[in-house]
Amino acid sequence: MNNSKKAIFLVSHTPTFEQKEQLKKEWGIDKLIIPPEEIRKIWRSIPPDISSVKEWIEPIIDWLSDICSPGDIIVIQGDYGATFIIVNWAKEKDCIPVYATTQRILEEEKREDGSVVQKRIFKHSRFRKYEF
Repeated sequence: MNNSKKAIFLVSHTPTFEQKEQLKKEWGIDKLIIPPEEIRKIWRSIPPDISSVKEWIEPIIDWLSDICSPGDIIVIQGDYGATFIIVNWAKEKDCIPVYATTQRILEEEKREDGSVVQKRIFKHSRFRKYEF
């Protein structure tokens, strides 16, 4: 068994440079794992009209079961119900479920014609543990 500390990035986007650096420096991560495309596709395409997500995300839980070790970080953000299930699964397996927080910056540009253009910037701030 490998003793390196991993972070699994179960989010619908790829991690930013800042996120990767923070996982290394502040969380002691040796290896960042991005799910394979088939797992990412399942995670980002949960149908809104199904009554339960549990069966839909079974392949994700199976994949996580194969790669996770106690103490690993799992960055989890997505569909609320699926996130809840995976966060609880992570806690049961002694993994550390976290989510990213962002700083939101609004820039406005007033034009000569009186219109206003708004630009929203989302800047990574930190990872925070899911609390129970």
